[in-house]
Amino acid sequence: MADQIDAEELKKKRQFRKFAYRGVDLEQLLTLNLQEVTKLLPCRARRVIRRGAKHKKSALMKKLRNAKKNAPVNEKPEVVKTHLRNAIILPEMIGCVVGIHNGKVYNQVEIKPEMIGHYLGEFSMTYKPVKHGRPGIGATHSSRFIPLK
Repeated sequence: MADQIDAEELKKKRQFRKFAYRGVDLEQLLTLNLQEVTKLLPCRARRVIRRGAKHKKSALMKKLRNAKKNAPVNEKPEVVKTHLRNAIILPEMIGCVVGIHNGKVYNQVEIKPEMIGHYLGEFSMTYKPVKHGRPGIGATHSSRFIPLK
């Protein structure tokens, strides 16, 4: 009896936060059509979607659907490589693995619910952050007086 009460208390204590995008649960988001999802997105994303999906973006969506459909149960789908850094992440893409080109290589990114409404390019950096070390020769005016040998 005491074990059962402890288990119930543990369940209450360990409830995870349910994801909601602008007040809409994830399950509901996945059932909405494109026009209903568009109403929830920020202004710039709404405008892009209203102007219509171009051939490349619709081809990317088709590849993502096929990869998700052909994936084994409880497995991640195949990586879909793309150069489309300006593609907006929609609820339909959740769970897919996308290889986003950063100008040199494809960075693999798993699409999560928190990414909805963002661009693919935001998750693949195009530069390597600077790691500052010691200054080299020519870095400052005083370095002119340092002997080279």
